[in-house]
Amino acid sequence: MAEQSSVFDMIGPVMIGPSSSHTAGVVRIGRVARKILGIHPETAEITFYNSFARTYEGHGSDRAIIAGLLDFKTDDVRIKMAFDEAEKANFEFKFRSIGNASTMHPNTVKVLVKNGEREVEVIGESRGGGVIKITEVNGFSVGFNANLTTMILLADDRKGAIAFIATVLANDECNIASMSVNRKGKNDRACHVIEMDSKPPSVTIDYLKHLDWIREVIFIQDIDF
Repeated sequence: MAEQSSVFDMIGPVMIGPSSSHTAGVVRIGRVARKILGIHPETAEITFYNSFARTYEGHGSDRAIIAGLLDFKTDDVRIKMAFDEAEKANFEFKFRSIGNASTMHPNTVKVLVKNGEREVEVIGESRGGGVIKITEVNGFSVGFNANLTTMILLADDRKGAIAFIATVLANDECNIASMSVNRKGKNDRACHVIEMDSKPPSVTIDYLKHLDWIREVIFIQDIDF
């Protein structure tokens, strides 16, 4: 089924310019990576692909991704001073560009972000109007847009896991909008991505976290337009 456009595709988000694709969408991708890391980043390696590789400096995408990794919102006036803000936060970063990645969306960015031993790699696409699609997290194929409360659940691949997780959430009246699962191999690690209308109660989250076959529970929400 074809993806549907929203009003944001036409009029764009509330944002610091110059471009919803090159600025607002990139800020949002950076914020998603920051949420998944779950802590202030110490270092980052950012790779811009295709159209982004040719325009990221002139259109401010370099500052936008750093601003997102600092958890600035799309209308934050500090976006234009993101490099200075990163220096204040002792956050080091470097950029790479690859202009001929034919299998990737024209506006694609990969973020490898670290704090101590914790490391997260996120690949995202900026699709216009501030709309994004996160396509990969730590090598797992995903496919969410961060518009809803999103739970990323890393778990052992085991029989009945999908039904069990869905039942736990349903019992606490969490309405699931979409759910996808990608695994690295049979009986290997699996990545569950669940988009919901609201965040589950803390007791539900704690319960899931303490199951011995669930390795990590990550929440992404309030990724503004």
